[in-house]
Amino acid sequence: MNRRLAALLVPVLLAVAGCTAGTEEKDPGPTERQKAAANRPSPFQDCSALGTPPASAAPAPPSGGGGQALPELTLECFTGGAPVALRDLRGPAVVNVWASWCPPCRQELPAFQRLSERAAGQFRVVGVNSGDGREAAQAIGEDLGVRFPVLVDRGERVKQELLRKGIPLTVFVDGQSRVRHVDSSGALDDASLAELVRQHLGVTVRA
Repeated sequence: MNRRLAALLVPVLLAVAGCTAGTEEKDPGPTERQKAAANRPSPFQDCSALGTPPASAAPAPPSGGGGQALPELTLECFTGGAPVALRDLRGPAVVNVWASWCPPCRQELPAFQRLSERAAGQFRVVGVNSGDGREAAQAIGEDLGVRFPVLVDRGERVKQELLRKGIPLTVFVDGQSRVRHVDSSGALDDASLAELVRQHLGVTVRA
């Protein structure tokens, strides 16, 4: 009876508290399905523009300190091309750290896609796929219609550098490319994202 109760409680606890590496589905190596996924067009945008400020972003004020630097990591872009140094990311930006095996991540990803469409060039939305397999990540992007650029962090280094144990994580990066807030409260919806963007990036978007 205790084993059955524990099995029923596990998915509920994950959905409430976020996901840790212990829930990761390990990638056993390239299967035929994985090879087929690698040959499909990526649902995500490329990362070539991440080193330039968003088109309609307000000019970044002179550096006055405050906030922490982004982790000193270089990650591959899901679509290929040159690797991206996180510290070269030009904000304002909302960075969502997610994985296909994380229920709250899947729940909130459509809201991040809608946020990217409402950003109107004032800030950008960037994904970091963490501790995941390519096939699973691609399937989530296809199924949920996620199109913003996605970086690949199979070693979960971003989470570790931010001193967090679980995902999803949402990192708010200002116009000076410094971290203003890291949210780890669980799945975010349109209204909570709009409020966090207003608080930490000073940009108003409709919910």
